[in-house]
Amino acid sequence: MSLLELFAIAVGLSMDAFAVSVCKGLSLRRYGPGRSLTAGIYFGGFQALMPLIGWALGVRFQQAIANVDHWIAFGLLTLIGINMLREARQEGDSLDEAMGPAAMLPLAVATSIDALAVGVTFAFLQVSILPAVSFIGVTTFVLSALGVWVGSAFGARWRERAEQAGGIILILMGVKILAEHVGLL
Repeated sequence: MSLLELFAIAVGLSMDAFAVSVCKGLSLRRYGPGRSLTAGIYFGGFQALMPLIGWALGVRFQQAIANVDHWIAFGLLTLIGINMLREARQEGDSLDEAMGPAAMLPLAVATSIDALAVGVTFAFLQVSILPAVSFIGVTTFVLSALGVWVGSAFGARWRERAEQAGGIILILMGVKILAEHVGLL
């Protein structure tokens, strides 16, 4: 997997966290850099942890499904992308200003479930996992921290576009993986 492909996946996975961070920024009465740091740590941490868990599961079952792994990768990325597109069309959830563990932990888990499936895909593609999850975690950290600031400064008009872009990126990556394995690329 090239660095550009990994960057596209990292950005795609980060879009849910970015959108939630923008909403968190909107809910703030006063912005402070600590709020951005908090969002970055929670979202970036879980976006790095979940693909690592998915990869460990994928490696365990890789031999049993090696003949269909490209179809699984295509299916998972496409379903995640379609779900992101669907969520982008829904009305945004009302978020409160709280940034403690009780508020952030469920959001971090919810926005990183798709990263678990991507981790399974990484196992099938034999991606070097530690650099990949580090890159995804750092990308999500930066975009989430930025999202809180954007939300507090500019408003919610970017949430839908960010989720749409993330969904499209993941679908295109799934199509590319399938096209490579069936000999079209």
